[in-house]
Amino acid sequence: MFNIAVAQSGGPTAAINASLTGVFNGAEACPEIDEIYGAENGIEGILNNQLLNLRAILMDDHDKELLMKTPSTILGSCRFKLKDFEQDEESYLKILDTFNKHNIKAFFYIGGNDSMDTVMKLDRYFTAQGIDIKVVGVPKTIDNDVTETDHTPGFGSAAKYVATSLQEIIRDSRVYSIPSVTIVEIMGRDAGWLAASSCVLRANGEPAPHMIYLPEGDFSPEKYLEDVKLAQLRYKAVIVAVSEGVTLDIKELEDDTDGKTDAFGHAMLGGIGKKLEKYTAAHIGCKVRSIELNVMQRCSSHIASLTDITEAERIGREAVAAAIERGESGVMMCFKRISNNPYRCEIVSAEIAKIANQEKKFPREWINLEGNNVTIDALNYFLPLIQGEPEIEYRNGIPVHFRLNQ
Repeated sequence: MFNIAVAQSGGPTAAINASLTGVFNGAEACPEIDEIYGAENGIEGILNNQLLNLRAILMDDHDKELLMKTPSTILGSCRFKLKDFEQDEESYLKILDTFNKHNIKAFFYIGGNDSMDTVMKLDRYFTAQGIDIKVVGVPKTIDNDVTETDHTPGFGSAAKYVATSLQEIIRDSRVYSIPSVTIVEIMGRDAGWLAASSCVLRANGEPAPHMIYLPEGDFSPEKYLEDVKLAQLRYKAVIVAVSEGVTLDIKELEDDTDGKTDAFGHAMLGGIGKKLEKYTAAHIGCKVRSIELNVMQRCSSHIASLTDITEAERIGREAVAAAIERGESGVMMCFKRISNNPYRCEIVSAEIAKIANQEKKFPREWINLEGNNVTIDALNYFLPLIQGEPEIEYRNGIPVHFRLNQ
């Protein structure tokens, strides 16, 4: 008998707790696994020996069902960058000490491409030291920018929220007779998957958003103005979807976030919507408004995708099978799409070295020739990921969330 540990890292999503539930369910099905530990605040919880016994928290099927549909990270998260063990072996010895104290023989890390860097480094250390502890990554991110996997858990629900919110913005923008331009800023630091997913509204006959701009495209302020003016010839209320990673290189519109980075060296973005609002208002004489969806995109469990939630749980279970049944380590579980219609997807594993610190860009061939929208291939890719609605439990008219010690 031995124990396992699981932790969550990076930004929250509507499905990351479903993956945690999947790891728990997979571990419960393994008779050789005794305790199932959850580390508080990602790898920091392992470093500080802050573990929770999940068997004492998830007491029955209702708890697990509720956790699956609860957004954000129930265990907490972190953005801790683990150094190479040649530079900081002390941290690795602390991690190993925690694992040895609790007889942990497998560790599952749910996170994005930065979190997979931790998986890679831990596996390399254990392998170099001849230590038999399996380390497996479970993907997560609303940005959908993790390589080797067709898509990431959390993305489908975020895409569904973005499209639903945009549809409501569209309805609101059309109530007045005066012309207007509404710019909606959508998350996506370097990859425009989430902004691009707003195209799913076309499946219901909605022409808006009329323009979609992504970091992978070549954005020109002058071409943007031409696009807006052309759209105004046909539409009274023009709707623009723009990824936060699009840059508007106009000196007088720079703000105090320009040039700042986070712990992993990523640019701290946000503000392209407001910049475009000012730029549009200065050059086009009509009502202009910008809307930043901001963090609401991440934890939108009230409009989650059932496909997303069920796949997130499934990939968590498969991670346990990979480590315990097949003895895999230094891998991340991945979705491999077989077909769009009918939608079929299988789960495989991929070497973590191909994933850590890499980034999957939105395909350039899925951007139209004008650079202001996406193609039918993008629509066909996105649609299966937003299907279905989980059955939400309500109390006093409000969705019920699973909470720890509250």
